[in-house]
Amino acid sequence: MSQWMTLLQKELLEMWRNFKWIWVPITFILIGVQQPITTYYMPQILDSVGNLPEGAVIKIPTPSAAEVLAQGLGQYTTLGVLIIVLSTMGIIAAERKSGVAAMILVKPVSYRSFITAKWAGSLLLLWFSFLIGYLATWYYTGILFEWVPVTDFFQSYFFYGLWFSVILTITLFFSAALLAPGTAGFSSLAVVIVISLVSSSLSSVFEWSPAQLTAYANEILINRSIPDDTLPASLIAAGCILILLSLSVIIFKKKELAS
Repeated sequence: MSQWMTLLQKELLEMWRNFKWIWVPITFILIGVQQPITTYYMPQILDSVGNLPEGAVIKIPTPSAAEVLAQGLGQYTTLGVLIIVLSTMGIIAAERKSGVAAMILVKPVSYRSFITAKWAGSLLLLWFSFLIGYLATWYYTGILFEWVPVTDFFQSYFFYGLWFSVILTITLFFSAALLAPGTAGFSSLAVVIVISLVSSSLSSVFEWSPAQLTAYANEILINRSIPDDTLPASLIAAGCILILLSLSVIIFKKKELAS
């Protein structure tokens, strides 16, 4: 356990030296605040740049606070996923390519500890950054519209974060399986896009898909109740994480021993 903690501390320190603890949370905050601010000032924005005829009046229905917060979450579905992949795609592939991984594994370090410590460090960064960004969305929504209940906020945060954890683990898997970080990132994005498109297009069939957790989080905000399929989807998401982590260790060990 002390070995694993040492590797985790090394990973957290490395992310600090790479400024990930700075730019990732800041990026999530910028993503989070744009939706409530843009929605609130949209009539003024359209009035100033719309070039409408004289006397024309723009009437936009004011969305509820829950709808604004759900729309803010939608921003993380696109830009947030891209940030997760970009910040994680080289976590193993880059170190293996540079020879750092081989130097560490020469010591009595298990492959499982090496992989899971990197995964845990990235997971801490992800959940912290997402919390900071989503808090910014919730705060500005409360200031400009109404306050969404804290319980709804944390429930939607948890289920969205669980789907993000699946995405992170997919990226780590490809980073362990492939040598080039760019290829790992492209493969991860392709898999995530396919899963999301299939799950949304065939939502009645793939009700337990981990990708549906984003829709269930939105329903929590809008309807203030947890959908029935949320628990099975969460359990499958957790199972996918465990399976992908195990496969990452196995594939990485085989590649390292072969080289």
